[in-house]
Amino acid sequence: MAIPIISRLVNGVKEGVKASLLGVKDVGSALVDSVRKLTVTTLKGTSEFATKGLETAASIVKGAISGVADIGASVVGAIKGIVVGTVRGVAESGGEQKQAVKGAVSQAIQSAKELGLDVGDVAVEAVKGSIEATKSVGGNVIEATKEAVLTAIDSAKEIGGGAVEAVKSSLEKSIEGAKDIIEAAKK
Repeated sequence: MAIPIISRLVNGVKEGVKASLLGVKDVGSALVDSVRKLTVTTLKGTSEFATKGLETAASIVKGAISGVADIGASVVGAIKGIVVGTVRGVAESGGEQKQAVKGAVSQAIQSAKELGLDVGDVAVEAVKGSIEATKSVGGNVIEATKEAVLTAIDSAKEIGGGAVEAVKSSLEKSIEGAKDIIEAAKK
């Protein structure tokens, strides 16, 4: 039963994002609001997703990335906005920050692999999106940063190859505090 529900969610978000972005010149700013609204509508509109947590955030990110790819916009450039919209929408709907961050960052990394994108660049954008969204909803930014960085690395481990080193290197160069988080996780 969960697979058809998740599949419907992904497709619904994909089509919603495509519809909201067609003809829009500034995809970035339109994307945050569009994904946020789709997330809130999805989560408040049905109780089926109330207990899904990670899966829901991941499905929203997957659908939004598919929608952006379908209209030909830069997916890497859209990752931050997609994650911001997802985390904000989950927070507005009463969901947990930690679950939203983990689901959004993890799916962004998995989608990067599927689309042949640079996983390091996507990890940086996803972590930045998590931080920005958490700040905007008054959440715990330190915890969100830690959760996002560690989730990005764990997701890269699932990909294998040079993905872990690419993600670590990119995060250490671009995200304040990432190097300390990575070092602490080794202990």
